[in-house]
Amino acid sequence: MGSLKVAVIGGGVAGIISSRELHREGHRVTIFEKSNKLGGLWVYDPRVESDPLTHKMVHSSVYFSLRTNLPRVLMSFSDFSFEDRHYGDPRTFPGHQEVRAFLNDFTTQFGIVDLVQFNSEVIRVERVEGKYNQWMVEWRRTAHDEETGPFLEKDIFDAVVVCNGHGTVPRIAIVPGIEKWPGKQIHSHNYRVPDPFKNQVVVVIGNGASAFDISRDISKVAKEVHLSCRSPPNLKFSKLNHCHNNLWQHSAIRMAKEDGIIDFEDGSSIEANVLIHCTGYKFYFPFLNTNGIVRVDDNRVGPLYKHVFPPELAPWLSFVGIPLKIISFEMLELQSKWIAKVLSRKAGLPSKEEMMRDVQEYYQQMTVLRLPKHLTHYSHNFEEYMDWLAVKAGTSSMDWRKELFKECVKCVQRNEDQFRDDPMFLIRIKQGVEWNGK
Repeated sequence: MGSLKVAVIGGGVAGIISSRELHREGHRVTIFEKSNKLGGLWVYDPRVESDPLTHKMVHSSVYFSLRTNLPRVLMSFSDFSFEDRHYGDPRTFPGHQEVRAFLNDFTTQFGIVDLVQFNSEVIRVERVEGKYNQWMVEWRRTAHDEETGPFLEKDIFDAVVVCNGHGTVPRIAIVPGIEKWPGKQIHSHNYRVPDPFKNQVVVVIGNGASAFDISRDISKVAKEVHLSCRSPPNLKFSKLNHCHNNLWQHSAIRMAKEDGIIDFEDGSSIEANVLIHCTGYKFYFPFLNTNGIVRVDDNRVGPLYKHVFPPELAPWLSFVGIPLKIISFEMLELQSKWIAKVLSRKAGLPSKEEMMRDVQEYYQQMTVLRLPKHLTHYSHNFEEYMDWLAVKAGTSSMDWRKELFKECVKCVQRNEDQFRDDPMFLIRIKQGVEWNGK
């Protein structure tokens, strides 16, 4: 195919690593980034939305106290390590500022900035009529003169790689009676600092890393914090070991009442002021027009072969960063290498029919396992997927990294308070890295 003209939508981690791999393969890359900075999710923005349950203006969902729940070694690229680079925060599990500095270093090292069109919000991506491998991309300049207003531009590309992330548009929990409950609600997308919750009784919904972190952050100033989880189903009301002695664990919410009371399925009740939804995010591609070929249905993006290529539109349209609960930096690099090789004809794809059959078989497996549709892109067999991607990318996925990832996930799932700073855990990580680096 020779050198292709490729549009990359988004300048976060997925966008910068995809662009690096495409550029290495000799393709002509343009990254469209709607802000004036690279880094995507990792660009901290103190602003919040006017409606605390929605997303309109602010992209990043990073809160000020956020630290990574994976160690540096799992947030490295194959030829650009994070563990031996420090930017003021040398901890094994650093804060978001350190990750942003690492990404800035990466973009400088590989000349990514030269590929970026900043302040350019993509508003339409669609196939050129009558052309199977040409795509029209239209974008709006977000930095503009007040008199002229924003203006539109468009161009034709041979291929489009969608890298706009999945940590921005909130998913809201369904709580019976919430429409009459008098308290305040926000989504974690709009959480930044604990100060607004001083002396409040706060209920946090969720059982992921953000729910645990935010509940502890707020407990520094709140009167009480109550963490509500749907799983495990037999979870009982209990007090959590915590330095501020004001943090409780509950099962799922049974009902919110108009007198301010929230009832939990474990039989407990509390009168709360604030409800925080730490309930994840929706996949959202408002700019993408494929005439219904690619859809988002209950957070299932599909059909996608191996979460990357739509069979009907491959290889000219692809997605990077869709799978969740996985070693994300490594996965992003492997997906990017695979896409770049496919576009350079160094790697092939099955036929459209074979790819579609693979997708349907995966959906059928989910049905057999009784997994709901919204978990389609959760990596139930992440080790197998990483190994498969590594073969396609022409490299290997290291088993010790997978084992370390699983240990970190277990710590988060057990809601362990200090695992990031546990001396024994940090020693084990260091020993594992050193042993495998020999």
